[in-house]
Amino acid sequence: MAGPAFRAAAVRVRVPATSANLGPGFDALGLSLGLYDDVVVRVADTGLHIDIAGEGSETLPRDENHLLVRSLRTAFDLLGGQPRGLEIVCANRIPHGRGLGSSSAAICAGIVAARAVTIGGESKLDDTALLELATEIEGHPDNVAACLLGGFTLSWLEAGAARAIRMDAADSIVPVVFVPGKPVLTETARGLLPRTVPHVDAAANAGRAALLVEALTRRPELLLPATEDRLHQEYRAPAMPESAALVERLRADGVPAVISGAGPTVLALADADSADKVADVAGEGWAANRLELDAQGASVLPLAT
Repeated sequence: MAGPAFRAAAVRVRVPATSANLGPGFDALGLSLGLYDDVVVRVADTGLHIDIAGEGSETLPRDENHLLVRSLRTAFDLLGGQPRGLEIVCANRIPHGRGLGSSSAAICAGIVAARAVTIGGESKLDDTALLELATEIEGHPDNVAACLLGGFTLSWLEAGAARAIRMDAADSIVPVVFVPGKPVLTETARGLLPRTVPHVDAAANAGRAALLVEALTRRPELLLPATEDRLHQEYRAPAMPESAALVERLRADGVPAVISGAGPTVLALADADSADKVADVAGEGWAANRLELDAQGASVLPLAT
C-alpha cells in the first residue's frame, strides 16, 4: 500500500499557552492565553534539521528526543507513514516548566503540523482524533484541550477517550501571569498530592468548579469565590512557597488568583481597569505579563504575517 503524500510547501502552526486547573477545576478546566509558540515544518528529502529560537533554545534537544518531533512522528504513523526528512523551525515564547502548557503546546504543534503537511490529513485525523492523540501523548486532556480548541475548556475522559467542551470566556476578563525565574517540574508538583482527600474538601471543590464555569463565562464578579481550591494548591505550596504567598496576597486584596497548572506561575483574572495595577503587585523576581484571552487555539497560518 502506498504511503501518504506530503505537501511540498512548508506549513506554519501557531499554538497558545494555556493555564489548567484554574483553582478548583483540577485536571478538567483550561484557559487558552494570548502567548504563542510558532512552528514551521517542511518535508525534506532526507534527515532531520531543527532550529530553535527563544525559550528552550539552549536546553531543548535537536533530535528525535524533542517532544515536538516525537509528536510529529506519532501523528505521521497514524496518517499512514513517515516523510523522508523534516526541517523544523521553532520560535518559542511560552516559558518552560512554569505551568503555562509548554509541553502541551509542543505536542499540539507537532500533531497539527503533521496533519497540515499531509495531503488529505484532515480526513484521516479529524479534530476529535487530534484531541485523543494529544491526550494520549500528554497523559491528561486539560491543557491540550485548551491549546487545540482555544477559549475556556472543560475536558474529561469517557471510556478512556478524551472529550472536551469549548466555551467563550467573558470579554471583560484580562489574564495577568506572574512567571518566576525558576521552574518546578510537573512530576515534583504531582508527587506532593495525597492519594486521598477529605470528603468535605472534595465537595467544596465540586461546587466551586461548577461556579467557575458560570463566573468565567457570564458572571466574572463571582471569580474570587469561584477560584477557591482545596484539592491541590495547598499540598503543592512547599514546592513553590513564593507562588503560594503571592496567590494569598492577591486574593486578600480581592483579586482572583490561582496557581497556573502545576505552577509555579501565578494566574490572576483581572479586568481592564485593574490589570495594570495587579501586574505591579509581585515586584522583583517575577515577570508580570498582561495577556489577552485566546479564542482560536492551534491554528495553521500563512508563512508570512
